[in-house]
Amino acid sequence: MIARIRKSMEEKDQGFTLIELLVVMIIIGILAAIAIPVFLNQRKKAEDSAAKADVSTIGKEVATYYVDNADDATLTVEDSTGRYVLSGAGVASGSGDLGKVSNNVELDGSTDLGTSDDWCVAVVNDKGDKAVDGFKYSAKGGLEEGTC
Repeated sequence: MIARIRKSMEEKDQGFTLIELLVVMIIIGILAAIAIPVFLNQRKKAEDSAAKADVSTIGKEVATYYVDNADDATLTVEDSTGRYVLSGAGVASGSGDLGKVSNNVELDGSTDLGTSDDWCVAVVNDKGDKAVDGFKYSAKGGLEEGTC
């Protein structure tokens, strides 16, 4: 009896059945359907993090500028280098560089560096989740969602 079982085991094909293969393919499809949207949302969150980092850096630099200086400042993006530049009477020549602009991040038109106690900087990133609102950093509220 044992000899017959061994003989039939040796003669049997050592492969997967069609049902087994279909079950594995269905499981992989379900996992992919779950993972792909999660991955795409992570990319949008990374774009938002870049915008937050940019506006936070700019906001802290502007706040520091107004601690040391009472006059108005101007914030621009230098086209040739793609860097944020802060200019004003208290900025020494060549020291107004605030860093490189992150990919897809743009200064919002509502940015206003008015006075030392009432200024606001805003950026938007069209590829992030918060593309409509963007992020702002102001003298009164710090880092927040929205525009100035």
